[in-house]
Amino acid sequence: MANRISKTLRAGITGTVLALALTACGSTEWGFPYRPNIQQGNWITSEQVARLEPGMSREQVRFLLGTPTLQDIFRSDRWDYPYYSKPGYGDIEQRRFSVWFEGDYLVRWEGDSQPDRQPFQKTDTGKDGRQSVTESTPTSSGAGAEPLR
Repeated sequence: MANRISKTLRAGITGTVLALALTACGSTEWGFPYRPNIQQGNWITSEQVARLEPGMSREQVRFLLGTPTLQDIFRSDRWDYPYYSKPGYGDIEQRRFSVWFEGDYLVRWEGDSQPDRQPFQKTDTGKDGRQSVTESTPTSSGAGAEPLR
């Protein structure tokens, strides 16, 4: 009787281990061979682009968009913000964005359309990413509120 229970227990454990091993290989995040995600460049959102204004200083642009990935030493009036992402399994994503200065002040910018979220934010939250939050500050007279800019 003990021998029969031992065989049944051994078969059950073997089946469980085999089932767990096979389900681990079936996930979409696992692949053979392993292909790492490659991400390079600056991630810029549409909100950051919307905050750009002509006449901003270089330091203001650097604070808003981050340090540019590409700065040409021969043309210091242009900063480039490329972004490249190659997931291990999936489509390649590539975006470009450039800003131009005259002297120390921003004059124009152009590039591909930028996402409305950061990479760590889920894309399936169910919320519209273009919702705007209006904040206000009280005026000195206390008569109403004035929107922040």
